[in-house]
Amino acid sequence: MSAERDTRIIVGEVVGVFGVRGWVKLHSFTDPRTNIFEFDEIELGRDGAWWPARLVEGRRHGKGLIGRFDGIDDRDHAAGLMGNEIAVWRSQLPPTAGDDVYWIDLIGLEVVNAADETLGTVERLIETGANDVLVVSGETERLIPFVRGEVVREIDRSRKRIVVDWEKDY
Repeated sequence: MSAERDTRIIVGEVVGVFGVRGWVKLHSFTDPRTNIFEFDEIELGRDGAWWPARLVEGRRHGKGLIGRFDGIDDRDHAAGLMGNEIAVWRSQLPPTAGDDVYWIDLIGLEVVNAADETLGTVERLIETGANDVLVVSGETERLIPFVRGEVVREIDRSRKRIVVDWEKDY
């Protein structure tokens, strides 16, 4: 098993129940949101405990998503799933196209500026609507816009670093 396979990626969560036949409301972190239905192998988990599950049906419903897990046939069992995260293994994600990257691949990378000053490491990313933002932790926390070409100059995954056009004093 590769290290990539060992990385669990949270792709959504169970946020409510829907109807009386075991359906649940889902919040998907995938883009597009319906991609959560494309995974054959998933795990459900809460508080660090994970177990295999299978999403046997799923669809859009209004502005959200609903789905049904194998073996969950009624509202009471479905209610027991609320609050569980939905995860897949990193190796299950499809390859990226061109210079696209998954957020998970940026977390932990060192961030340096054009003057080769270390700004910190990527702790997480935030989606703001206008553009994504790198949350960089170092001697201070920095919020750096993830705008390729203007701010983000280079992502070098082999060297585990991101070069940005960002002054240390910002």
